[in-house]
Amino acid sequence: MAEAFAVAVEGVRKKFGGLHALDGVTLRVRTGEIYGLLGPNGAGKTTLIRAIVGLVAPDAGEVTVLGRRMPDVDNLRNVGYMTQAAALYPGLSVEENLKFFAAVYGVDEGVDEALRLVELYDRRGSVVATLSGGMRQRCSLACALVHKPKLLLLDEPTVGVDPQLRVQFWEEFRKMAAAGTTIIVSSHVMDEAERCQRLGLIQYGKLLAEGTPNEVRASAGTNNLEEAFLRLAGSGVPS
Repeated sequence: MAEAFAVAVEGVRKKFGGLHALDGVTLRVRTGEIYGLLGPNGAGKTTLIRAIVGLVAPDAGEVTVLGRRMPDVDNLRNVGYMTQAAALYPGLSVEENLKFFAAVYGVDEGVDEALRLVELYDRRGSVVATLSGGMRQRCSLACALVHKPKLLLLDEPTVGVDPQLRVQFWEEFRKMAAAGTTIIVSSHVMDEAERCQRLGLIQYGKLLAEGTPNEVRASAGTNNLEEAFLRLAGSGVPS
């Protein structure tokens, strides 16, 4: 039986003016896998995630999500997307935000579970505008999880989150993946990259290397993931 892929990106290119945000990216993410997109700011990670979710139309190539070519509006019910900047309604309470996103996805349960996961249940009545940056990040994650998506896209999900809660988040991500949820995480933090089952290293819109953390280190001939990225990125500068 052929291996099932939750996401397939084939030769995707996207140009904004003179900038090649994505330059022929091809990758596949297995069902139930935690896949990390690793690269510095401006490498193309967010553009790739937006192409996967269907918010950016590629100039060339195609993206298939859960067996359906994107963009596909109906398929978005199966996708959770946590943006880098919190996409919340600041005048609503935490609970009201989650109920809104649950309604958008057509579900009427899961709010309390998501609030407890991100440790905001006791703050469910707080107006989002009054929350700290870290709490807003937690609320944004809860909104992405509330409908129990098959594919979860997380763009820098732990920025501003304290270390203890970050560990809890990753424990939950592993549980979700074990239960069949596919998770794609973008990050520039090396210790988070180590938590992923496979990585795609991106620089200047190109995929420099792909594999498990150990495979990536081996391909660069180093024992350190940060050194591996620097070495691989050094050979990927634009001409």
